[in-house]
Amino acid sequence: DAPGPTQLQTIAAACFVVHYLKREIETLFVHRFSNATMPMKNIVKNTVYYWGFALWMGYFICHPLFTPPPHLMTHIGLALFASMELLNFVSHVQLRNLRPPGTRVRRIPTGPLFALVSCPNYLFEILAWVGFNLMTNSLVGWVFCAVGAAQMLLWAKGKHRMYKKEFDGMDGRELYPEIRKALIPFVI
Repeated sequence: DAPGPTQLQTIAAACFVVHYLKREIETLFVHRFSNATMPMKNIVKNTVYYWGFALWMGYFICHPLFTPPPHLMTHIGLALFASMELLNFVSHVQLRNLRPPGTRVRRIPTGPLFALVSCPNYLFEILAWVGFNLMTNSLVGWVFCAVGAAQMLLWAKGKHRMYKKEFDGMDGRELYPEIRKALIPFVI
């Protein structure tokens, strides 16, 4: 008889599922997209990225020979994951409330989550996966996190540039806060 999953393996699998359920709920009920469709190349890229890494991570994290990190690390990682998932959700709700339904109107994001960065939603998602990887100590998980962080950095830099261009303080437009960075407070 093969042993069943450990408590940590069960928690890690639940965290992974909760993250993607949250994402589906946000897509259906929170996000207001400026474009009606997603380019086909993005669908293929996203599918390969998410399913490929899910299978690869799942194999190692759910393997019978998986060695968990120290208990303190798993507790810190789980707390970081859960709190960053919540902050990610809150930032998505704040972004939603900036755009009236059925419009493409943009406003400067405000509030404590947006005080220092243009894209706290990306920052919190990256930090959630850092927490997940502290909890599981999976090399494949760290690769997943690094690849995702690199992509989110590109998106954040693009959105930051767009905000600065659109809200340039000219001709009566608001001026985008100079202190804000794209993704990491005071850095980038």
